[in-house]
Amino acid sequence: MPKLLIMKRIYSFLCMAVLVASCSKKDTSTPNTGGGGGTNPPIITNTITPPPALGFYVVGYIPSYRSASSIPDNKFKMCNVINYAFANVTSTGGLSIEVPTNLTAVQTKAKANGAKLFVSINGSTTNWKNMAGNATGRNAFIIQVMNMARTYALDGIDIDWEYPTTSDGSDAMYTALMKELSDSCHTNAKYYLSTALTAGKYAGGTRDAVKDELLHSSYIDFYNIMAYDDFNTTVPYKQHSDYALAQTCLNYWITTRGTPASRVVLGLPAYGRPSGITQTGTVLTYSGILAQAPGKSQVDSAVVTAGGFTNYTIYYNGQYTIKRKTMLAKNTAGGIMMWELGQDTNDGTSLMKAACDTLGRTY
Repeated sequence: MPKLLIMKRIYSFLCMAVLVASCSKKDTSTPNTGGGGGTNPPIITNTITPPPALGFYVVGYIPSYRSASSIPDNKFKMCNVINYAFANVTSTGGLSIEVPTNLTAVQTKAKANGAKLFVSINGSTTNWKNMAGNATGRNAFIIQVMNMARTYALDGIDIDWEYPTTSDGSDAMYTALMKELSDSCHTNAKYYLSTALTAGKYAGGTRDAVKDELLHSSYIDFYNIMAYDDFNTTVPYKQHSDYALAQTCLNYWITTRGTPASRVVLGLPAYGRPSGITQTGTVLTYSGILAQAPGKSQVDSAVVTAGGFTNYTIYYNGQYTIKRKTMLAKNTAGGIMMWELGQDTNDGTSLMKAACDTLGRTY
C-alpha cells in the first residue's frame, strides 16, 4: 500500500477517535439546568405514581352547610383525612364549589390540626354522564378539578358519583374518568384520589359498575364504602346500618371482588333512620337523638318525636356498635369514615371519639 495512502488512513482514524471521545464526554456530563449562561433548557421529568399511603384511614366528612367553627379542633385531630362536601358537576360539565369561603375555613383548620384535606365532588347522574361521556368533556373537567386542587392547597380529590351503572353505559364513563383523573392526581405523587362506593349488598348494575381494572390497580388510593341507608319505608323494626351490614360490605369488596384490604374504608353513620314510615323529616342526627333521649349513647335505638310523628323508634349506631365496627375495620380493612362530623356529639358520648379510642389514636 502506498505510504501516502497509509498516512491518510491513520489521520482519518485519529480524527474519528477524537470525535467519539468528545461525544462520549458530552453524553455523560451533568445536564445544564439553566442559569450561568448555559444554553441547554432544564430537563423536567414527570412520573405517575400514588402518594404515600396514610396508614389506617380515619376520614371525616364536613358538608358545606356546617361552618368550620362548629367542628372542634379535636374532631379534626381525630381524622387524618377531612372530606369537604361538596363541589358539584354542573349542567355544562363544569365544576362549582359549595360555599367557597367555608372551604377556605375548613382548609385552614384541617392544616392546623394535621389532617389532609380533600374535596368531595357530587352531582346529578345526568350531569355526570353529560360530562364524562366523551374525552373532551372529561379533559375539560379534570383541568378544572386540578385548578381547584392547586387554588385551595388540597391534598386529594374524592369522587361521589351516585351512581354509575351498567344499564346505561355510565360504568365505562366512570372507569375512563377515574383513570384519567388518577393520572393527573398522581403526577409526581402530588394528590390522593378516593371514591365513594355503594354498600355492595345488592347485586345489579350499580354494584357491577365498578370494574376490576380499578379495584385491582393503583388508580384509586382508597374506597369509602357507604355501609348505611339500608332502610325500608314499609317494613318496621329494620336497622339501616347494623353490624351485619358492615360484615357483608367488607366481605363483598375485599373477599369477593379482591380489592386490597388496605384500600377499603368502612363507612359509619352519625345519624339515625326510622323504619316502616317516611324518611321525610324523621331522620335525625346522632346529637339530635341524644338530645331527646339522654343516656342512649350505648344502644342503637331510641323513641323520638319529629316530622309530625310522635314517639316513633329511630335506629342508629351507638358507641358500642361503632367500637365493634371500628375493630372489624382495624382487623380486616384499611380505615373508617364518618358521614358526617357535624352530626356527632362533642362530648364523652361522641361516636368518633369511641372509634379513635378503639384504634388507640391520639387527639
